[in-house]
Amino acid sequence: MERRPGGFRRFVAGALSAAFTLGVLAIIVLVASAVAYEGPGPKAKQGGSTTVILRRGGGLAEMASSLSRAGAIRAPQLFIAAAELTGAARKLRAGEYNFPSHASLAQVLRKIRTGDIVHHRITIPEGIPAVQVAQILNASDVLTGEIPTPAEGSVLPETYEVVRGDTRAAVLQKMVDARDRVLAELWTQRKPGLPFSTPDQAVALASIVEKETAIPSERPRIAAVYINRLKINMKLQADPTVIYGITSGAPLGRGLRESELTTATPYNTYVNFGLPPGPIGNPGRAALAAVMDPPDTDELYFVADGSGGHAFSKSYDEQARNVAHWRQVEKQTGVSGAASPQPPVPTLKGRR
Repeated sequence: MERRPGGFRRFVAGALSAAFTLGVLAIIVLVASAVAYEGPGPKAKQGGSTTVILRRGGGLAEMASSLSRAGAIRAPQLFIAAAELTGAARKLRAGEYNFPSHASLAQVLRKIRTGDIVHHRITIPEGIPAVQVAQILNASDVLTGEIPTPAEGSVLPETYEVVRGDTRAAVLQKMVDARDRVLAELWTQRKPGLPFSTPDQAVALASIVEKETAIPSERPRIAAVYINRLKINMKLQADPTVIYGITSGAPLGRGLRESELTTATPYNTYVNFGLPPGPIGNPGRAALAAVMDPPDTDELYFVADGSGGHAFSKSYDEQARNVAHWRQVEKQTGVSGAASPQPPVPTLKGRR
C-alpha cells in the first residue's frame, strides 16, 4: 500500500508543534520557578522583619510549616521543593532567625543553611554586685535554666553575645572565664611593690575603685590613693565598703548615716584596717588595671568637687579645705550629704 506523503508531513509538523509547546511550557515553568525562588517574598506582618524560631530536632516539613505560619514564606511546599532541589535540606540549622520584609525564598534558605541566627546582647555594667549579675541573667527571656548567685567579683563586666536557648549557667561561665583571663594577664604584668599579695586582693581593691568614681580617667588616681594608704597602714575609709556591709550588694537607696560609719561589719573600712574580706562588686578591666599599675603619687585623700569628679590632696589640711568646699556645694545645690559633720579623720569622698 502506498503511503501518502502528506501524512508524514502532518506527523512531523505535529511533533514539532508539541515539542515547541513543551519547550514553551518548560520555559514558563523555569521562569516561574526562578521568580518563586529569587523573587520578592511576603511582606513582614509587623515592622520591617519577621522573626521565626526553628525548633532543634524539627524536620524539614516542620521548618516549612513554622516559616509559613510566621509569614516568612508563601508556601511550605515550595520551601521543601527548593530545599530538596538545592541540596540544602540536610544542612538546615535550628535557631532563631530574622528575615527582612519581602525576603526571597533563596534568602530564607541561605540564612537557615548558613546558620545566620539572631544574636542577643547581655550587658553587665562595671561595678555591679553579684546579686545584680544574677538578676540580669535571670531576667533574660532568651536564656534557659537556673543559676545561683555567683561569687562576688568573679565575673567580668562586659557586653556578651548570646543566642536563644543558651543556658544561664553557660553564659555565666563565659563571664567567669573572661574575668579569669583578664586577671591572670594583668597579674603577671603588675607593678612591683604593691601592698597586696594575691589576685583576689587585687580584685577587692579594684571593686572599691570601681564604686568610687564614674569618670574613667580618675580610676588610676583613686587606686593610687588607696594603695598609698595601704602602704602606711592607714584606714581606707571607703563609703562603698560600709554600704556593702549593710546591704550585701543591694542599693542602699539613701545617704549613709553617721552612725553607720562606726557600725562594725567585716566590710567597714572606717572601722577596720586594710582591705575588706572580699570584693564589693565586679570590677571591670580598667579598674583592675588601675590597681595593678597605679601612678606614682603621694596623695592620700579625695572628695567630691561638685562637678561630678573629685578633688585630690596630699595632706589633712588640703583635704579639710576640699571638704569645706564640697559642703558649700551641697548647701547651694541642695544635694544631700552626710547626716552630720565629717568624722575626725576626713572622709576620702563626700557622700552624695
